[in-house]
Amino acid sequence: MAQKIPATVVTGFLGAGKTTLIRHLIENANGRRIALVINEFGDLGVDGGILKGCGIEGCAEEDVIELSNGCICCTVAEDFVPAIEGLLAREPAPDHIVIETSGLALPQPLVRAFQWPAIRTRVTVDGVVTVVDGPALSEGRFAADEAAVDRQRAQDEGLDHETPLSELFADQLACADMVLVNKADLMAAPEEVTAAVHARVRKGVQVIPTSKGAVDPAVLLGLDMGAEDDMEARHELHHHHHHHDDDDHHDGDDHDHHHHHHEHGHDEFESFVVELPEIADAKALEARVSQAIAAHDLLRVKGFAAVAGKPMRLVLQAVGPRIDTHFDRPFAAGEERATRLVVIGLAGLDRAAISTALAAQTEPA
Repeated sequence: MAQKIPATVVTGFLGAGKTTLIRHLIENANGRRIALVINEFGDLGVDGGILKGCGIEGCAEEDVIELSNGCICCTVAEDFVPAIEGLLAREPAPDHIVIETSGLALPQPLVRAFQWPAIRTRVTVDGVVTVVDGPALSEGRFAADEAAVDRQRAQDEGLDHETPLSELFADQLACADMVLVNKADLMAAPEEVTAAVHARVRKGVQVIPTSKGAVDPAVLLGLDMGAEDDMEARHELHHHHHHHDDDDHHDGDDHDHHHHHHEHGHDEFESFVVELPEIADAKALEARVSQAIAAHDLLRVKGFAAVAGKPMRLVLQAVGPRIDTHFDRPFAAGEERATRLVVIGLAGLDRAAISTALAAQTEPA
């Protein structure tokens, strides 16, 4: 069976920085074919227009698909599924699909849409990324301009206008595999807000401070969560209206300032490679990776290893506390039986200590 195409769902309130994040992602795609699906409410198409006119090399207008029929769960057959099928029919097919939800949309119904028979065998939800406004949270609000959020919500008669933003926010956190505390550069103590958000999410969910949506694609993509098969862990905490499962809304996400920041660096993240010889025990390597992740708050560890007595190469990928391994292919004749692990984390990693921890042949006492 052909490998499923991964899709990343990006959610968060209006103004948190979703469009900025996606723009940075496509500016730094490095040849990866990324298709965008922007779930709008209404006819304005602000984000779609901005992204279509972005002038980024390799970002063709046909790579951006807008949905503007309101609630995703109610239009899945008529709108969303055909849009995804259209992307899958393209030659070449996209390497990755990124879906930006509208400002008040809940991600759960959209993730469930990937269980639809026409697409479930061909696409998987790589992960749900929730973007939050750090400065607003630090001041006890959920958006930079809550009044503007409510004014736009009032324009759609299909929404439950009585649901507090706190409940919508809780549902966005409940579905997340990664939370980006954005605008960290505008906060005096981003670590305090990050810690507060971390206390509210499921075990294993990564919470990362970011500035101007500048997140290395190596951190954002490739979470490999299969979220559509894990809905029980990310169920809605609140029911917001009687006839729909989703609060959907037009999102003019930070269009007032996002185009002023064309960040191309990944200064808040760093990565390095640990080269090791053949290892004696795969389980011991997994234990060392797990301990290094916990001790140094690493975001990702990925690579391959040669295991003594095994003719095939072991592939390892760790996202937060979750570690997956499998043997992918035999070592070729003359190929060096070596181990190579890429470590990714926030800037300031203690490379020597991490390398020593990963190289230890026995688990620490």
